[in-house]
Amino acid sequence: MTPDEYQDRILAEVAPMAAFPQRLLDCVGLASAEEVRSGVSLPGFDNSAMDGYAVRYADVRTACADEPVRLPVVGEIGAGRADLLALPSGSCAKIMTGAPMPTGADAVVPYEWTDRGAAWVSISQAPAEHQHVRYAGEDVAVGDLVIAEGTVLGPRHLGLLACVGRDRIATRPRPRVVVISTGSELREPGQQLGHGAIYDGNSYLLAAAARRVGALPTRVGIVADSPAAFLGTLEDQLLRADLVITSGGVSMGDYDVVKEALAPRGVWFGSVAMQPGKPQGFGHLGPDRVPIFCLPGNPVSSFVSFELFVRPALRRLMGIAPEVEPTLPATLTHDVPSPKGRRQYLRGHYDGTHATVSPVGGPGSHLIGDLAQADALLIVPAETTLMPAGSRVEVIVLQDTP
Repeated sequence: MTPDEYQDRILAEVAPMAAFPQRLLDCVGLASAEEVRSGVSLPGFDNSAMDGYAVRYADVRTACADEPVRLPVVGEIGAGRADLLALPSGSCAKIMTGAPMPTGADAVVPYEWTDRGAAWVSISQAPAEHQHVRYAGEDVAVGDLVIAEGTVLGPRHLGLLACVGRDRIATRPRPRVVVISTGSELREPGQQLGHGAIYDGNSYLLAAAARRVGALPTRVGIVADSPAAFLGTLEDQLLRADLVITSGGVSMGDYDVVKEALAPRGVWFGSVAMQPGKPQGFGHLGPDRVPIFCLPGNPVSSFVSFELFVRPALRRLMGIAPEVEPTLPATLTHDVPSPKGRRQYLRGHYDGTHATVSPVGGPGSHLIGDLAQADALLIVPAETTLMPAGSRVEVIVLQDTP
């Protein structure tokens, strides 16, 4: 099947997780599962935007440097205080930023326009009417929509929610993702390598990619090429997983234990018309029907498969749209050959200023050094065997931050 067909199949079989109210600071990067309307106004009362003197505009409108206006100071109003509720005509009151305006006052004279007098003040510059006053509801009114359902919540949204008095908001939880690498040749980073052994980079790559999306990954570690050992590890982890990712053991070899262990349990294994990442596996396991993605073992294949198939599924679980982010058009800077019949996802460097993309390294699915240097995947259609420099291509921009 094509990558698009496989992507559609996966998303048709993955449903958003149930939402529940969570504390604000636990919701960074999650999508709101409810519409929020404000129960209060912002500001909640008329208040001063400056440190200075609350005045009646009519009393000070003629003030200037040559003919300052002198007024008695009848009180002082600090933030959080309302000692002076009304301002008599022909007087003023010291007022601090954020303090409530007394009834009758309709402007604030900043300290810089006065002699900062205590009992009497000399005002040498007139404000405009309503200047330096924040009026109740001018930012948010009662009943205003402050968060639309589906909004991905960042610091600005959470600050607004707190300001309107919400300490929780309904969101879908972060999926718990279990990551398992298979292969008797694998060793943990930091260990000594014997002959024929390699370090396990895939589990770190995939766990980090899941975390970047906003999930909670658990890197289980390495499982040897034994179906019994693999199934035992998997069964131990299913109770604490909302999604499982395995890497390795899905092709046509004699030691492809993931395929051997899971195909009899209803997990689909087959080929997708793409390079890298042709062998794929997907299904559901256990009474809770936990989605499992069985990715190929070469690191670039594993990463590209994650970006195309696992990342959209995680976004579906979390209720984040769009699940499949749109590609960007770019102009190719160099010729790119491609085998016919499989869509290529090549590593590239995307120049957003000029909307160009340059190939990075070779097409080999083991070349993780080139992958680390790339910041985009450039897409070559399945029936294209050569894309010359200057061609328009679609690119997937890779992001190392959520």
